[in-house]
Amino acid sequence: MSPAFSPVLLYSLLANMVVGLTMGSALLWVWHGHRTQLFTRDLGAAQLAQSMVPVGYLMSQWVGAGWIFPGMLLAVFGQIASIALMLRGSSRLSGWVFSRLEWVVFLGLLVVAGLWVLLFNDPTVAVWASPFLMTLAGAVVTRGLRGGLLADRLVGPLLVLLGLNQLCFALWGQAGLLIQSNVGAVLRLFLGLMLVYATLDRTMLESDNLRERFQHLVERSHQGILVLVNKRVRYANPALLGLYGFGRVEEVTMPDLLQGVRREEIDQLRVRYQQIESGSVDELQWEGLRHRKDGSSVWLRFSGWRTLWGDAQAIQILVTDQTDRHDATQALLYQAMHDELTGLPNRSALLQRLRQCCGDTSERHGFGLVLLGVDRFKLFNEAHGHSLGDEVLKALALALARELGEGCELMRLGADEFAFLSRSHRDGDSAAAKARRVQQLLLRPLVLPQRNFFIDVSMGIALYPEHAQDAEALLRAANAAMHAAKRTPGTSVALAEARFERGSSDVFEQEQALRAGIEQCEFSLYYQPKVHAQTGQLASFEALARWHRPGVGWVSPVEFIGVAERTGLIADLGLLLLSLACEQVAAWRQRFTQVVPVAVNVSPLQMLDGGFPELVEQQLLQYRLPAHAITLEITESAAVANLDQAREQIRQLRNLGVAVGLDDFGTGFSSLNMLRSLPLQSVKIDRGLIEPLPATDAAAVVQAICQLAVALRLDVVAEGIETPAQARIARLAGCLELQGDLFAKPLTPHDAGQWLQDAPIAVWT
Repeated sequence: MSPAFSPVLLYSLLANMVVGLTMGSALLWVWHGHRTQLFTRDLGAAQLAQSMVPVGYLMSQWVGAGWIFPGMLLAVFGQIASIALMLRGSSRLSGWVFSRLEWVVFLGLLVVAGLWVLLFNDPTVAVWASPFLMTLAGAVVTRGLRGGLLADRLVGPLLVLLGLNQLCFALWGQAGLLIQSNVGAVLRLFLGLMLVYATLDRTMLESDNLRERFQHLVERSHQGILVLVNKRVRYANPALLGLYGFGRVEEVTMPDLLQGVRREEIDQLRVRYQQIESGSVDELQWEGLRHRKDGSSVWLRFSGWRTLWGDAQAIQILVTDQTDRHDATQALLYQAMHDELTGLPNRSALLQRLRQCCGDTSERHGFGLVLLGVDRFKLFNEAHGHSLGDEVLKALALALARELGEGCELMRLGADEFAFLSRSHRDGDSAAAKARRVQQLLLRPLVLPQRNFFIDVSMGIALYPEHAQDAEALLRAANAAMHAAKRTPGTSVALAEARFERGSSDVFEQEQALRAGIEQCEFSLYYQPKVHAQTGQLASFEALARWHRPGVGWVSPVEFIGVAERTGLIADLGLLLLSLACEQVAAWRQRFTQVVPVAVNVSPLQMLDGGFPELVEQQLLQYRLPAHAITLEITESAAVANLDQAREQIRQLRNLGVAVGLDDFGTGFSSLNMLRSLPLQSVKIDRGLIEPLPATDAAAVVQAICQLAVALRLDVVAEGIETPAQARIARLAGCLELQGDLFAKPLTPHDAGQWLQDAPIAVWT
């Protein structure tokens, strides 16, 4: 052992090293559990680095001559690392921010001092720099934490004392080393304890702040929060109390929360609670009608998951008031299923009701459907104006409702058509009896403020199940009977089975004629223009199928499309119509320099054919047409019924470059998710939503659809435009293209060619 070393000094240096290792390890362990307290990590690492200084010193002075340089190297860089980390931790603790330049200058000075010691074997610089920098770190911490907690305030003075203690060696050399080592060990022990205490104190403060912030979030949340333990209410925030109309949590019980809820829904809730409590699901969502303490109703959405309340398993439920959204949705559904003018259920509601009745096995005695059309109502509108015509229709609706009573379901189907259902027609033949009551009613005039009006109606009766087995067929039968009744002057009635035997019974002959018509190409296409909403320029055509049946005349597309779908001929018919459209477009391209796209309607059954995109591609190649020359329109019902297959078919068509649009949007129950997931280019608003324009609420619905389409990057086409007011509102709402009789009725190919020749064209060549 070197004569300069005494056992006391040796043990003192070793104790200093142990204290540094112990407190450094303790501080790093504390930081591991509280990662946000970065100053603990830096100061703990500084303690570990400081513990290398006595080790290096002992190596250079005690082990032997060969260890002098390694020992000095370890001591010098241990001291440099300790000072750097001490300053970094002190700055974090006090909030004093050093710039990057200041750190570079500071570290550079430390490295230069260390190299000076190693190269020139002159420790003078390090001996005086170390206490100065340590004292500086203590001063920074003392200044930064003078208003802090007690443990924080003690850290600075302890660092100052550590810095001053290092002057012992600088002033007295080896004689002062023992004092410096012993006092330093004690000071480092106290410093470590104060830092641990400061860390825990800050962690508790952060925990209290987090708890307070969480409490503020919960207490001030607009969403209700409910905690249930063993199906008992343990907590409810103010928002939930407000939703249910309670003043205090103590007032809230499960029976109060479930008052007025149906037994079936309570059973479903019980199953949901069991699933959440058992952990079989992470989270469940549901919604339903609930009643406040005062009896008023609210529509709430619930999200529930498992949590802990103290040591007990609990269920936390997030409650959101969805009353406004639910009411708006119900209002839209009501509007979609009701006539705006009279408030009666509309055609969609009638079809839905007919499907329910036809599928109801309890309808053993059947029922009757009566369609009622006002005779010559178009002439009435031309003579007296549409406003007075609307007043007549409302008066007629009120008169029919009073006469038929609540047991008869009255509906308005269109401009001048009404319908009503008569249940149990075999009991006194109620359908025909009610029709005769309507005849007697209309022997008297309709009384309006302006004047009295006599009107005539034609009524067609179809009975289920005698005349049809499904809703659509029953409606067609009643419609045909009504048109047959129109041949009789005055208010008249016709029964389906007696008045239109050809239209309702000769189905086989119609199917055979359709097959022959496809083979002999008896079909043709008419083209209705679509114009640009802003400029009025021609934007595209829609190809509309027409069938002139030999010996019969023009057959409605509603009839022959239905027959084609029912018999499986729709694929052949669709291919024929697509071929006619491509042929016509090819002819126009040879004749005119500018041609617009032509839209071809696609049947729902065609979308089920996996080879349909290939057929389209073959037609384009056959007539040497670019893909954008033809667009396809699919019905909303086709997309909804076969969503996955429709998505794939549309994707293949879009890959070919063929644009695909959604037709008759607004008549079904398509969802936002469907519109988002299908690769469509456009949507066409159904004429049923355009007809009420320019009414304010109808305009709002059209505008909402346009805004939705803009968000989904879809073009919007409005069909059924018949008045300038409708065109103006549709344009202002955001529709890109307009289609309807206001601009042109469906045109022959020759007349459509005149449009291409004379009208300005907005789009492509």
